[in-house]
Amino acid sequence: MTNTIKIIKTEAANNKALKRIEHLMGTARPGTSEGDELELLTTLVELYEKENAPILPPSPVEAIRFRMDQMDLTNRDLVPILGSKSRVSEVLSGKRPLTLSMIRALRKHLDIPADVLVDSPEELPQEPTGIQWENYPLKELVHRGWFQGLKRWKKEFSAQAEELMRNLHERAGGGPFCAPAACFRKGSRRNAKADPYALHAWILCVKATATQFLQKHRSELGAFDPKRLDDDFFREIVRLSAQENGPKVAQNLLKVYGILLVIVPHFDKTYLDGAAMLLEDGTPVIGLTLRHDRIDNFWFCLLHELAHVREHLHKDNTDLVLDDLDILVDDGIEKQADMIAREAELPDKIWKKSKAYQLPTAQNVRSLAKSQKIHPAIVAGRARFETKNYRMLSKLVGFKTVRELFANEMQGPSGH
Repeated sequence: MTNTIKIIKTEAANNKALKRIEHLMGTARPGTSEGDELELLTTLVELYEKENAPILPPSPVEAIRFRMDQMDLTNRDLVPILGSKSRVSEVLSGKRPLTLSMIRALRKHLDIPADVLVDSPEELPQEPTGIQWENYPLKELVHRGWFQGLKRWKKEFSAQAEELMRNLHERAGGGPFCAPAACFRKGSRRNAKADPYALHAWILCVKATATQFLQKHRSELGAFDPKRLDDDFFREIVRLSAQENGPKVAQNLLKVYGILLVIVPHFDKTYLDGAAMLLEDGTPVIGLTLRHDRIDNFWFCLLHELAHVREHLHKDNTDLVLDDLDILVDDGIEKQADMIAREAELPDKIWKKSKAYQLPTAQNVRSLAKSQKIHPAIVAGRARFETKNYRMLSKLVGFKTVRELFANEMQGPSGH
């Protein structure tokens, strides 16, 4: 048989030889013709597979070292590319993974192909213009637990800024990652001192919280129809204020109407009370910061954002309205939302005929609130706002009583 055996040149011939080897393994003895055949076939298969084995690409570290040798570079030469002397050492020793910014820099400066540096080069995101990733409030985000998986390099999370923010963006529903300033072009009542990166981070946290809820409990959310948000609906919401845990009851009731109420504390330099926004699937979401921890402020903010949900979202491509309600603006949309909220809380025709309007004492405030079946804080808040006397009735507005109702939400994602 051995005189008919030929050099293996094709995969089909190799497979045939392997089958023959398998057959001979159980019967061939050394020194016999079958033993010689087995030995020869084994040698030919090894030779074929050695010559035709796929060439594995180098690891990222091997590729970097190879280019360093070619370009006669030292570790010090990589510092401007990778960021610091310690990072260069950690990358070359395989202790530190490459970040997106490192990958882009290595492609640009060392001309290393993307498919060598990442497993799926087609998934390597394009670097958007106009974004300074390190300007996001990373320290606050990490401290609040938004990146639970972040263990290594926790002290240098700014080096992973893009990865972290893209991760949060995906959890918020994904889509194109726009520069922060481009997210607030219209429909926003913003403080001029507000940091666009802090605002963008807050929005992503609200959307990520809402998206996580839908992934687990979508069946709890009713169908949204703005026509259901009529005047009776607004009065129903306001009357929940009379209950001790009214804000939580309102949060649950809004789910029935297809609206999610999410509490995310404000970040430094957001100067924000709340926002109305749409998720990628069109689900309306109201985000509140509770920065002013008062009952009167909670109900006005909620009603103001509900007015935006009914009147402004879904219209004229508006999918986000940000509100710093401490600012007085001459804007039609904001004036309309303010008016709807005030009328829902306490209709003007009732308020201006009341004793509480003429003489805002604690007794008159409580009496009017009882007759309207609303919390006294709402009446007290109206009197304080219209007189601009924020010292009076301070015991009735419910200081430091709202956040405790949302204690879990105030802790960040780990508390949900």
